[in-house]
Amino acid sequence: MSTVHQYYFLCVFFLQPMGSEQVQEAPGTVQTRNTHAPSRTHTHPAANTRAHSWMNAPPNACCFCWCCCCSCSWYGNTREGQHTGGRGPQYPEPSLEEARCWAQSFERLIKSPAGRGRFRQFLRTEFSEENLLFWLACEELKKETNRTVVEERVRQIYEDFISILSPREVSLDSRVRDVINRNMQEPSSNTFDDAQQQIYTLMQRDSYPRFMNSSAYADLIKSLEDPPSET
Repeated sequence: MSTVHQYYFLCVFFLQPMGSEQVQEAPGTVQTRNTHAPSRTHTHPAANTRAHSWMNAPPNACCFCWCCCCSCSWYGNTREGQHTGGRGPQYPEPSLEEARCWAQSFERLIKSPAGRGRFRQFLRTEFSEENLLFWLACEELKKETNRTVVEERVRQIYEDFISILSPREVSLDSRVRDVINRNMQEPSSNTFDDAQQQIYTLMQRDSYPRFMNSSAYADLIKSLEDPPSET
């Protein structure tokens, strides 16, 4: 077998749905049923089509799970998930007064677009950015009124942040997971309310104090107090 054929074989092999059962339905399609999430059925293109799609994946995509962990997710199209070129999400620059207000409460921080941006950068250094992304995704879900869109976003949030197969799975206790699994039977904009509150509390008690005591926050305050002089 040539090197090219070996490479193609590996691509097709690793792109098979994980944790799923495959049932051949018709030429050119494969029906999969996820065994790790609440029962639902999806129809995907055949393996050769998936391999072709992977070849056209975004340049920052990882090779095996780019559909879950990179910018193709619906959340990548929301306001705070947008990327500009290779610079990452863009956020407004805070004023000194605004940045100081973040120290008053976690609520003040998370309600500030600039605050969320700085906090997200900090979470990324702690490898826990998914907590904020999940919370933001739930906030966006609550604004949606179209039932079809709500059901699709609920499914996407589950796959992105709740599924044990996701590289961005958030940490939830068994009680909350049971609530989610029941709610998934009739998806709504409130499907993840308990989970969102648990992740909010986790960030408030754990990540927020560390951010406020971090060099990142101290350096920001210093830079706003003593802005560089214009030449």
